[in-house]
Amino acid sequence: MDHIRTIALVGAGQMGAGIAQVAATSGYDVRVYDTRAVALQNASKSVAKSLDKSAAKGRLQDGETAEEVASRIVWTSDFDALRDADFAIEAVVENEATKRGVFQRLDKLLDPRAIVASNTSSIPITKLCAATERADRVIGMHFMNPVPIMKLVEVIRGLPTSDETFKATVEIAHQLGKTTCESQDYPGFIVNRVLIPFINEACYAVMEGVASPTDVDKSCRLGLNHPMGPLALADFIGLDTVLAIAEVLHAGLGDAKYRPCPLLRQYVDAGWLGRKTGRGFYDYTSNANTDA
Repeated sequence: MDHIRTIALVGAGQMGAGIAQVAATSGYDVRVYDTRAVALQNASKSVAKSLDKSAAKGRLQDGETAEEVASRIVWTSDFDALRDADFAIEAVVENEATKRGVFQRLDKLLDPRAIVASNTSSIPITKLCAATERADRVIGMHFMNPVPIMKLVEVIRGLPTSDETFKATVEIAHQLGKTTCESQDYPGFIVNRVLIPFINEACYAVMEGVASPTDVDKSCRLGLNHPMGPLALADFIGLDTVLAIAEVLHAGLGDAKYRPCPLLRQYVDAGWLGRKTGRGFYDYTSNANTDA
């Protein structure tokens, strides 16, 4: 653990930015790579704003300022800038081919001792191990969204993942202030193995006319004591991501109960992806009264 000083993030989306913030707050030097300049700019602004709020509430370590924490993060479109990382976390789109490509690039760039983790929410880690020449140093490290708030990290071993890699990853998660659960390397791991069928069934309830999205969510919030209904949560996650995970579960487990709801697929085809596009099961483009 002592040799891990620099953490690299590949992907400056919501998850990558959140992990970068938590890592910098915990004292690590951080490098965040993305090919999209606008993503880097937006992530930098989002993290700075979040750090300002944390500082105002006295939540930064050792009395540091937001500016001091932010100075530990380098935002870059130069992949070579990740070269000195001791630990890398991939946080790109939930697509196996894309993730394998990232792992292959990191494998060639990083020191052979570096650990490469994936923030995948469903794709088998063993497949990502096989994309590298350091299969024993590849692991799953699935953060929850929003990263600065949610405490859980699922840690997933691939078949070749070493005990040393697992131990180091758990220790880093604890350094980041997270609580870990170990999952076996099966599609969806723990959280999404349970959550996605729940969301998918809520989609079927709407499609089959059982209830409106508002009433489905209200029933789950008040009847199950959930802080957010499944459809509002799906909009928050992104319906494209929900569909991608559902497809991984269906293909990987081969059970019809995981079949993605046709209405979910139709919304994704329409570009109604939830909060990030302004429309999903709810309309976010106006002050419409929604359960979201």
